[in-house]
Amino acid sequence: MRGRCTLDTVRLGVETSSLERTLGKVDGRLVAELESLSVDSLWVGGHVASTNPTPESIVALTRLATMSNKAHVGTSVLLLPLYQPAIIAKQLADLDRACDGRLIVGVGVGGEYPSEFEACGVPLEGRGRRTDEALRLIRQLWTAQPIDHHGEFFDFSGVRIHPPPAQNGGPPLVVAGRRTVAMRRAALLGDGWMPYLYSPSRYAASVAQIHAMAASAGRSFDDNGWYAYVFINCGPDGDLARKQMASWLGGSYRQDFEEMLSHVAVFGTPESVRARLQEFVDSGARHFIAVAAGHPDPVKMYGELAEIVIPSLEIPKPQPTGV
Repeated sequence: MRGRCTLDTVRLGVETSSLERTLGKVDGRLVAELESLSVDSLWVGGHVASTNPTPESIVALTRLATMSNKAHVGTSVLLLPLYQPAIIAKQLADLDRACDGRLIVGVGVGGEYPSEFEACGVPLEGRGRRTDEALRLIRQLWTAQPIDHHGEFFDFSGVRIHPPPAQNGGPPLVVAGRRTVAMRRAALLGDGWMPYLYSPSRYAASVAQIHAMAASAGRSFDDNGWYAYVFINCGPDGDLARKQMASWLGGSYRQDFEEMLSHVAVFGTPESVRARLQEFVDSGARHFIAVAAGHPDPVKMYGELAEIVIPSLEIPKPQPTGV
């Protein structure tokens, strides 16, 4: 199924860039340990030029694909407007073949670091339209047929990218973001939705909006992926988990998260974390991309999530539509 996110199963993904920040490196031994915990997916972020030292998405994704054996691997996220569609389509097609069709491509428009747009020679203005055109074009290029394209940002004739990806139609393109324009991009062009810093109620509202937008365009979103990028700190001491979470997020985003912490993060004892994640599941989320925010032993925490918390979550039963 496109989006790697079946509606009858809750899945756990691990964002590995934060692990590298905490543990110093992500290597084959660590990836094997995560896969042994029955983690469903492994994810990397990335920037070209940002305030904090970060990897570049495609290089990090390639390392992750090479080290893993069974988990799906994905980007959370690839800043698509910084890349030429033909180059990125070729790289992703080759990667999907190399990892036997385990690739998921989370995409975003970026903008929080204007310097990387300047460094790449890409105007900050219009990055959303540029991303929309690139999403359509990448799908065409993945057909492995000669493509003629004459758009606002890209213009060429007879370009053929082959061989095609391993997955029929190519890897799922999952749209990340927080605003209505990102929801529209997911509804019209994406194979999934991946918001971040959302509360369960806001997640539920976005699900309704995306379904409505897709339906208005004559498109069904029913078989696509519902992801949630969630900051989590799970431990026996709920107060300590909150303090660790607030400190970690404050350092990452350079702002005070105390007031909004209860709305946009998941923290506390395993029981309270389970209850909060259940709210997300009730709102429509099916695949969590977890970031161990401030936890001193993130691998242990992911083990508890994978073995205890996630299996205990319940998928809501479909509501009857009437007689």
